Amino acid sequence: MFHDLGSALAGLGSPALAIVLFTVAVRLLLHPLYRAAVRGEKAKAKLAPEIRKLNKKYGKDLTKLTEETQKVYKKNGVSMFAGILPMLATIPFFMVMYRLVTTPNPLLDGQLFGFSLGIHFTNGYAWVFLVLFALLAVVAWLTVRWQKAQQDPEAPPVPFAKFLRVMPFATVLVAAWLPLAAGLYLLTTTTWTFAERAMLYRILS
Repeated sequence: MFHDLGSALAGLGSPALAIVLFTVAVRLLLHPLYRAAVRGEKAKAKLAPEIRKLNKKYGKDLTKLTEETQKVYKKNGVSMFAGILPMLATIPFFMVMYRLVTTPNPLLDGQLFGFSLGIHFTNGYAWVFLVLFALLAVVAWLTVRWQKAQQDPEAPPVPFAKFLRVMPFATVLVAAWLPLAAGLYLLTTTTWTFAERAMLYRILS
């Protein structure tokens, strides 16, 4: 399957460009799910002050707290899992993309700036990976900065908050381990994710 898909994409012209275009096509296909996820997140954010009041009132009674929280969400037509379920639905698509850029197929025989898309950072091809790492780090930094700007200053501390802040930078480590083709995919999809979420948070009520 992945060999055939890689062959078809490689036959479109530049394999590197094919990876970018195919990633964009998949993300466009998934856009309605991301749109639904952001709507859900924003709906839950509007109810955050009311949920905090419930936490103060029933914080020691988890059963009662859960019951009252569900009532608030139901009253406002918001699912407790709003923002999560649409994201889970995207997992199969990303599994396909991951296998495509890591499983040997004709697509990995292509080149980017004269380097094979199938090479790894450990092969010693430093400069092309260093550029890739720098771009991934910039996108991760922009993502962390944007996420911080969206945080509710009155919200209680989030467990493992420091860890969550550095998670976007994990893409650099992943790119260092996987083939160059996977790094190109990561750069494309993380850039799309940042731009898409920033746009949706701005335009959706």
